[in-house]
Amino acid sequence: MSDMRFSKSNDVLGTTNRGNPAESGLCTLCRADCQGKCETWLSSLIGRKLLYPRDFGTVTAGANNTTHVGVNYNALRIQGYAYGAHGLGKGLSNDPDDCIFPNVSLETEFGNQVKTKIRMPLMTGALGSTFIAAKYWDAFAIGGSLVGIPVVIGENVVGVDRESKIGKGKSRKGKITSAPELERRINTYLRYHEGYGAIIVQMNVEDTRNGVAEFVADKYGNKCIIELKWGQGAKDIGGEIQVTSLDYAIFLQERGYVVDPDPTKPQVQQAFKEGAIKSFARHSRLGGTNLDTVAQVREDFMASIDYLRSLGFKRISLKTGSYGMEELAMAIKFATDAKCDLLTIDGSGGGTGMSPWNMMQSWGVPSIFLHAKAYEYASILAARGERVVDMSFAGGFALEDSIFKALALGAPYTKLVCMGRAIMIPGFVGANIEGALNPDKKEAINGNWDNLPKTVSDIGGKAEEIFAAYFDVQKKVGKKEMQNIPYGAIAFYTLADKLACGLQQLMAGARKFSLDQITRNDIFAANRETARETGIPHISDINDETAKKILNA
Repeated sequence: MSDMRFSKSNDVLGTTNRGNPAESGLCTLCRADCQGKCETWLSSLIGRKLLYPRDFGTVTAGANNTTHVGVNYNALRIQGYAYGAHGLGKGLSNDPDDCIFPNVSLETEFGNQVKTKIRMPLMTGALGSTFIAAKYWDAFAIGGSLVGIPVVIGENVVGVDRESKIGKGKSRKGKITSAPELERRINTYLRYHEGYGAIIVQMNVEDTRNGVAEFVADKYGNKCIIELKWGQGAKDIGGEIQVTSLDYAIFLQERGYVVDPDPTKPQVQQAFKEGAIKSFARHSRLGGTNLDTVAQVREDFMASIDYLRSLGFKRISLKTGSYGMEELAMAIKFATDAKCDLLTIDGSGGGTGMSPWNMMQSWGVPSIFLHAKAYEYASILAARGERVVDMSFAGGFALEDSIFKALALGAPYTKLVCMGRAIMIPGFVGANIEGALNPDKKEAINGNWDNLPKTVSDIGGKAEEIFAAYFDVQKKVGKKEMQNIPYGAIAFYTLADKLACGLQQLMAGARKFSLDQITRNDIFAANRETARETGIPHISDINDETAKKILNA
């Protein structure tokens, strides 16, 4: 049984979920046209104010998250300490005037030979060929670039772009002569890049065949990180999108994709004409089908890494999904052996709307089990003297405490947390607000509202009033450039600011003033089952021996 942290409404914060909340606190179905107001949605507007109970001065507040059932991240709690301070920055002392939460440093880095600096331990999920990723890309890319975190371009972006030009034949070098959508996505991020974060370009089977790596290497060199992918497009069967055009479905099939139902069959075309079939699902292929043993998988993976390095890539990452323990061990071991720069481990549960629903419900390993085992396996390699690949944990994270818990569970190997659905929300709400305030831009920016709903108008009537971080962004880019920043990017920055501030507060309470000081001792399990499965001590066991020594002194 999963411990749902919140019911549909949270009276303390004044937030409510439109749909049923998942373990992350997001609705199981998150809509781009939503008028609010879950915690993430509202955080995209009022930012760090949502860290505190509403109506201060006329209320008292008490937690309702004290009963923990089942094995999940909500059944982990964060440890606090009454003395000490660790990891203070240069020029700071353990004086109480210095030991304040704004002095917590969230800057970190990942990578093997080449380090990628980031301003906070956060990255986006893979935003690929889904139309929702294309529609709101400017918000995600510009917002992520301004915050200084990695943004991931997911699979199939070149393949589904009708304007891209892909040659025939098996040779991948020079096969792509034009990829306008991929270039748009990369260029949008790089325009505001200040040396923190990175743009990551992900590849699946079709991308590899089409020569995406070769194209990116030739055009952008090491401005990008290239990422190999093991699973989690549409969970267990490869990436999926749905299209409502028969012509486009045929185009995608001719591009080499699996399209269901087959748009070239006369009976399917007739059913589409009559309205019985209204859309087609485009799927990618399974990887590794020509490999039968672990040794063959390793050989194939190492050959792929060697080839990518021969193209000139100095930073290479791997994304793996919620497969079983054998595949997890392979991902950690092979990525370590290949000196990869990052391994993202994504547990079951979330996604960008591509996966068959019952597959999402019932397939794969839930995040906390996968992440606990990732720590165990990484520790085996570390004990042998190996430099374990830096890791990012993904799968059902939305709040600042989630970031802390994931970093602690995987410490010291986990360097950052990957959020998918949560940090797409500011892109939606920002575009809706911008479209409502500027009707002439509504269609171009994919706004869904004609007018501001009361959930927004109660906050303000213009961008400067609505977004708490508006002037922080303006200071960063300048007043003139501000006119080119989409509201979705401002909302993204506002949400990231709230997450950063909340994380700083949690870290200060744990007396950890830099990320490298977070350890597994900074969390405890709220039930015995979670303690058993994660290796994190139970709430009443951790430091119990030390406590008894104090009493018996």
